[in-house]
Amino acid sequence: MYTEIDSNKRKTAILIAAFTAVIIGIGWVLGETWGDAYFGIIVAVVIATIMNLIAFYKGDSVALLTAGARAIEKQENPDLYNLVENLAITAGLPTPKIYIINDSSPNAFATGRDPEHASIAITSGLLQIMTRQELEGVIAHEMSHVKNYDIRIMTLIVVLVGTVMLLSDILMRSIIFRGRGDKNNNAAQIQLVLFLVGLILAILSPFLAELIKMAVSRSREYLADASAALLTRYPEGLASALQKIAHIDQPLKKASHATAHLYLANPFDPRVTKKFELWFSTHPPIEERIKKLRGML
Repeated sequence: MYTEIDSNKRKTAILIAAFTAVIIGIGWVLGETWGDAYFGIIVAVVIATIMNLIAFYKGDSVALLTAGARAIEKQENPDLYNLVENLAITAGLPTPKIYIINDSSPNAFATGRDPEHASIAITSGLLQIMTRQELEGVIAHEMSHVKNYDIRIMTLIVVLVGTVMLLSDILMRSIIFRGRGDKNNNAAQIQLVLFLVGLILAILSPFLAELIKMAVSRSREYLADASAALLTRYPEGLASALQKIAHIDQPLKKASHATAHLYLANPFDPRVTKKFELWFSTHPPIEERIKKLRGML
């Protein structure tokens, strides 16, 4: 477990460095396009620094706001609070803040930069259909994300992927605009090279960002499922919860591509059965997860 935590901390540093490099690369091309590469790099460094800080310290707030989550106190739902508190004690973690998402689709996610600043968000639909053992399995899954420091990587991705995609869009539009407006024949070859570099970067940046998001999320889900089974000593609880989610197969009302990888199940299509969806889903097939959990019995 400690090896996994150390690995996640290293991956966080690598992830920040990688996204920073991509943002600076976009800034350089954008600066060259407008005639001042150094200015573009400076602006990119400033943007990368600000967004990394926001992602690290406020990424959880962005995720919770995007999901429409509302914080609750113990007196509002003492059973839920006690369940989360007991699992936190068992896992040796501080009790995370608890949020409710007013949505009939059963789902949940954890977010935060570390266990001391963690939050767990649960949909109202999940609370309505789950037995206590099933709900315990779901919360144990999210608690495992907290303990393994998955939440840090997955929360950072929310802001950093969004930043790369936004800058890539600006770059693409800028290159097209400048390409049309530049009438200087002497600069035509340079402009063509910049256009090609910018085009490749603008196309590949969001694609690579999405691949990183999917790869991180898929591998983490299997580990969190197994960790939840060990935490509760009852794999069937989470397996049964996932089976209910797959059977209902209801997407979230406020599903967002920026936060999809955070959720227990794919918020757009919880079951994820079509081949095309499997290639681009942030989650592994839910039936495969259920099979692995029941194989632990």
